[in-house]
Amino acid sequence: MSGDTTWVGRAPDTTVPEGDSLAAAYCLQLGDDALIYAQRLGEWISRAPQIEEDMALGNIGLDQLGQARALLTRVGELDGSGRTEDDLAYLRDEREFRNVQLVEQPRGDFAFEMARLLWFSSYQAELYAALLTSEDEVLSAVAHKAVKEVAYHRDHATQWVLRLGDGTLESHDRMQTALEAVLPYLAELFDDDAVSLAAAEAGRGVAPSGLHDAVVARVGAVVDEATLTLPNDSRWRSRGGRTGAHSSAMGHLLADMQHIARSHPGAQW
Repeated sequence: MSGDTTWVGRAPDTTVPEGDSLAAAYCLQLGDDALIYAQRLGEWISRAPQIEEDMALGNIGLDQLGQARALLTRVGELDGSGRTEDDLAYLRDEREFRNVQLVEQPRGDFAFEMARLLWFSSYQAELYAALLTSEDEVLSAVAHKAVKEVAYHRDHATQWVLRLGDGTLESHDRMQTALEAVLPYLAELFDDDAVSLAAAEAGRGVAPSGLHDAVVARVGAVVDEATLTLPNDSRWRSRGGRTGAHSSAMGHLLADMQHIARSHPGAQW
């Protein structure tokens, strides 16, 4: 996996919009997280260790996609561009996406996916619980539906981490390796970027740093029960996803996701 975020070309967009544009920028961050992770989860269909797991990960991906559709539609309503959810998903370039780098990392070992899902669903559970009282009625409505979905995602990942960590010597070692593999991408989830802080101040969003302790406590308890060790140090960490800086994996993901829409502009099915 690559943490390369070297800049080539234009500088990152760090401007902080106001009013509806701020709300749109905040929804774009959350929507892009869900959209890109839905794409990665969909890649597991026919590749999971069990047929039932094909279906489970496919359904989790569909939940993420549903969240993305609602949030990206809201972006198009707020930013005055008139863009649809499809425009935002298929017709933006890599630098315009605002997702964290954790969700764009390539599909790897199944244990890696369970480690990623445990962290990301625990983060989303705290995020959507906080957004239940958002002053943005649409965000609040999305949160009321999503908070139930991500609770299931978190429970699903929890059961697998326990099963693998407290299983055979090989499954234990691979689960421990997976926890270490996702570590460099976790800090970015809790970075207080300018858009999130402004949205929190406006009563619409949440400061990511405020979610950190609850998420770590939740994941740490699962890891302990699974007889694993929560790694706490990394030589490097990902940065910049919220301002359009992505790892080398993102371009390949977008090439797959956007190929049909870009090859046949305006096509409908």
